Amino acid sequence: MDKLWTIEHIMLNPSHRYRDIERTAEYLHPEKCMPPPIRNSMDKLWFIKDGCGIACGVVTWFLVFYAEFVVIFVMLLPSKDLIYSTINGIIFNILAFMALASHFRAMITDPGAVPKGNATKEFIESLQLKPGQVVYKCPKCCSIKPDRAHHCSVCKRCIRKMDHHCPWVNNCVGENNQKFFVLFTMYIALISLHALIMVGVHFLYCFEEDWTKCSSFSPPTTVILLILLCFEGLLFLIFTSVMFGTQVHSICTDETGIERLKKEDPTWEKTSSWEALKQAFGGNFSPGWLSPFSSTLYHKVPSDIEAEASELNREYVTGKLVGHVEVIEVGKAEECASIRLT
Repeated sequence: MDKLWTIEHIMLNPSHRYRDIERTAEYLHPEKCMPPPIRNSMDKLWFIKDGCGIACGVVTWFLVFYAEFVVIFVMLLPSKDLIYSTINGIIFNILAFMALASHFRAMITDPGAVPKGNATKEFIESLQLKPGQVVYKCPKCCSIKPDRAHHCSVCKRCIRKMDHHCPWVNNCVGENNQKFFVLFTMYIALISLHALIMVGVHFLYCFEEDWTKCSSFSPPTTVILLILLCFEGLLFLIFTSVMFGTQVHSICTDETGIERLKKEDPTWEKTSSWEALKQAFGGNFSPGWLSPFSSTLYHKVPSDIEAEASELNREYVTGKLVGHVEVIEVGKAEECASIRLT
């Protein structure tokens, strides 16, 4: 039931504002939140213990190794053209290595998880909220929820700029690992295309030559292996190409998949496409953009700094419930006559 809290007059000094924060912290029910657990050395490695995700990850690696086996032992080694085999072998193996490295980084990189269980009264009071700030609490993982963060039911955490949870990498795609997921889809699409081209060339070669001489395996076995690789390559080429295009579009429009699906009105100032790409891939364009071994860096853009400076005229603090998310909000003092709390 709604309670009406009427403020007869508002003092603008900092000590009064912090007392308001302490008072409104009760509306977030911080007593229901347990303090964050002490992390040990094993907790520093990010890995989601989800059976479906682990199975999908294993299948992904198996399919890449299957393609590697067919390309090397069925098509390249039996070829009489040494230059053709060497060049295509080097290209395919580099792309496969980069794809698996990107997959591994996307899987073990913290996507931007919010500290779990930090919505305690002591932590809320220690924030010393600046005027104009809004603090959300996730009721599922009991954490202070940053803007544009969403809760993942599989990871059981709130993830910053969460795009979606991908079982193929057994992880969420979020602020910190989106680059690795984009590289994974790109390299898988490239090796799929490369494998399809080599399968087509090898079929033509075998039709012109004796089937017993174009492969180390029997003709029926060779045909089955090539058809399976062709089916795998075509399926993954379509799937990863679509995912790659979707991810690049999300980055360039500064809108995650969840935000687009929920048709959320942007509460943030969108950056330009080029600036968004630089933020996602770790700075100005360089060969590091294509490397899964380079880190992703995030810098506060000038618009965020300007937005914080423009909010300095906001003075009072209130607590309320927005949908299923509890929130502490700071607003303009001159606009406050009464505050309704849920």
